Amino acid sequence: MPKNMLQGKKAILFDLDGTLMDSMWAWEDIDIEYLGRFGHAPTKDMQRAIEGMSFTETAQYFKDRYGIPDSVETIKAEWNRMAYDVYAKRVKLKPGAYGFLKEIRRSGLLAGITSSNSRELIRACLTSNRVEDCFDVITISCEVAKGKPAPDIYLSAADKLRVTPDECLVFEDIPMGILAAKNAGMEVCAVEDDFSADQRERIRCLADYYIKSYDEVLSESYETLGEKID
Repeated sequence: MPKNMLQGKKAILFDLDGTLMDSMWAWEDIDIEYLGRFGHAPTKDMQRAIEGMSFTETAQYFKDRYGIPDSVETIKAEWNRMAYDVYAKRVKLKPGAYGFLKEIRRSGLLAGITSSNSRELIRACLTSNRVEDCFDVITISCEVAKGKPAPDIYLSAADKLRVTPDECLVFEDIPMGILAAKNAGMEVCAVEDDFSADQRERIRCLADYYIKSYDEVLSESYETLGEKID
């Protein structure tokens, strides 16, 4: 495993969507279908506006911006229903992630999920991809006071694992998530994702490391373990 990124680390924390799982595509059709029921279409700035928000914060945003008459809890329940089969059957791990997770488990390092998604959908895709036993904790943004870029979710995960922030390495794919981890005092490896390609330069500036695939993390060559950003 890469000694440069993992030196002094006791825990590895993963954002889920776009970071560990190739799943951002799933929400485009769901948003179109859901908002269409109320006579709306997703606006161009919507995805950036909700970036980093918890499931609850996102539901509140939809309710306020689009005048959705349902309660926040009803909106969340409907999203879970609409997305469940997709997460249970079609959402897959990003390249190299399975091997990396198994290596983390073999190495004795702790691992956690730190996601803005719902616990139901997280468990569905972890189970279907046969990696549910690779994680010691699952922390969701709805369980803390504020979603990303606030550090709450990462500080909560570290507390559950009984490690200090400087003992954690975080994998994230979007600026708000990277900022959340940095605000918590943690080092971050950014993972390339097509969904956030237009923010690539900002992501590279914010993160400590940058990889295109988890295969790089598993490489024995120092030069390909993940590019250190100076």
